[in-house]
Amino acid sequence: MKTELAALLSLVLTISACAPAITPGADIAIARADVPRASADPAAASGVGAALSAFGLDLYRALAADEPNVVLSPTSIALALAMARAGARGQTAAEMDAVMRAVGSDENAAWLNALDQALATRSGTFEDASGVGLPVALRIANAPFAQDEMPLEPVYLEALASRFGAGLRLVDYVAETEAARQLINGWVDGQTEHRIPELLAPGILNRDTRLTLVNAIYLKAPWLTPFPAEATAPAMFTRADGTTVEVPMMSATAGMRHAAGTGWTAVEIPYIGGSLAMTVIVPDDLATFERALTADQLASITAGLAETQVSLTFPKFSIETKAELADLLSALGMPTAFTDDADFSGITKAEQLVISNVIHQANIDVDEKGTEAAAATAVVMRVTSAPAEPVAVHVDRPFLFALRDVPTGAILFLGRVGDPSITR
Repeated sequence: MKTELAALLSLVLTISACAPAITPGADIAIARADVPRASADPAAASGVGAALSAFGLDLYRALAADEPNVVLSPTSIALALAMARAGARGQTAAEMDAVMRAVGSDENAAWLNALDQALATRSGTFEDASGVGLPVALRIANAPFAQDEMPLEPVYLEALASRFGAGLRLVDYVAETEAARQLINGWVDGQTEHRIPELLAPGILNRDTRLTLVNAIYLKAPWLTPFPAEATAPAMFTRADGTTVEVPMMSATAGMRHAAGTGWTAVEIPYIGGSLAMTVIVPDDLATFERALTADQLASITAGLAETQVSLTFPKFSIETKAELADLLSALGMPTAFTDDADFSGITKAEQLVISNVIHQANIDVDEKGTEAAAATAVVMRVTSAPAEPVAVHVDRPFLFALRDVPTGAILFLGRVGDPSITR
């Protein structure tokens, strides 16, 4: 495993014909509002944690219904959708706010801006438990790709600049559809260190596409206390159906945060730097636990974690999920955004826009050294038609994991491992 809009819209826009290349040799014009990114209040970042948990669990339950393994990034999905929400109006906006728990709403515009800027400070070189300096990389990037010469509302450009620090990259979906697709995929590929080389499959974009709102997240973080490689050994893992499979099982005894309740055990494995951690929850009965799991219960579990010595056995795993979320989001309560009744007039009044696709892809690798993970989301819009002895925690049956930003509580990656022998 690697561990490691139209030009001349108004005077508030700046157009750059020689922006940094997305792929070698590719220059692309940028439309950007001439306003600075809003300053971030650290307290605002804390407000988004509970909302992201509730939104993420709704998505998780729908995606995990028929798969043994699943991983998604609630933060990536929320950031991409929030760029569309900035231009939504009326019932479209109200439904998006209800499903997204007001993440991205005008009233809470400071939430994601503050979170994004807080997460930007998590990268750096930190010491592990033995004093060795190692790098943590957490990169989050937003990139809207708009149809060249499509008139966009100046207030929308201002929202993208102030809330997301983003300008619009101008492409030609009408005449150069495939070139636009390759450009977007190339941007995602670069931002995710080649872990997601083709987010958009052929046919996703067409001549009716007008705007693609993309977020990418890349994480590479070592454990505070690595698992000794020599301690990894084959062991049996019991699947949800009672069958067993032999998988590589890591082992370590170290200071970790632990909690237990009726029907579950949890342990939090810290990464170096102290800001990121993986919370692992092992239920006695996976299906029953998942049905009852709420954002409040998840918050209660993490709040109850206490530092102690833990003797942990934990499987190595490498999983990936790619999903189209449009139908799922519609079923959760925001159908209007995907119909001809959609109102995104805050983006443009020249044409009526509707969301045609919400494509999400996430993957994660976990081994003795740490975690490498990536996620990308594209919203495609078209014109309509401490005890004395260490606590023993054996993760030898299906478990949930939440890779969290500890200071804000934001879930960067959320998933389930029901069969570690299935790899991406």
